[in-house]
Amino acid sequence: MAEKTWAGTTLSDRRAARRAQLLDLGLDLLGTAGSAAVTVRAVCRQARLTERYFYENFADREELVVAVYEQVAAEAHRALADAVPDSRRDPAERAEAAVTAFVGLMLDDPRKGRVLLLAPITDPALSARGVALLPAFAGLVREQLPERMDALEKQLTAIGLVGALTHLFTAYLSGTPEMSRERLVEHCVRLLVRSS
Repeated sequence: MAEKTWAGTTLSDRRAARRAQLLDLGLDLLGTAGSAAVTVRAVCRQARLTERYFYENFADREELVVAVYEQVAAEAHRALADAVPDSRRDPAERAEAAVTAFVGLMLDDPRKGRVLLLAPITDPALSARGVALLPAFAGLVREQLPERMDALEKQLTAIGLVGALTHLFTAYLSGTPEMSRERLVEHCVRLLVRSS
């Protein structure tokens, strides 16, 4: 039996649209005003929805925050993986493509950078998620390291690079040190190339 429609849309479509709206507002609040600004009431007020619709999609505020974080993390992972599909390219070219893609995602929409890198520091619901995410990013870096490295050296190098890059991007988003986007990309590329 076909799903009933109202004003040309099904109930499933309306629910999906409300969920997307709540996620967008969660991203906006978490990525601009920070963790404390993300409350069920604030999200519902901005969405002009009742709390009933919020709870139709999320069990609580923490579930929304985690969903926003995981959405941004998946987007960042995809951007990095898509930037370097061919491991036969020159290491410097691969490093520049990956850094440029990540910086683009984080800086073209600074909310995403703040959600991915700063929110896990301040929001208890995300602290463990941030730590759990690091191995996935280290895995992407490890795949790009040269074959001459043994497995342990690759693993240690990848972990170190992800830590260093995370701190660089976090500092950049916080405004210290002040530098151009181009200089940030250039420095990160040099760091990656020297380490491989």
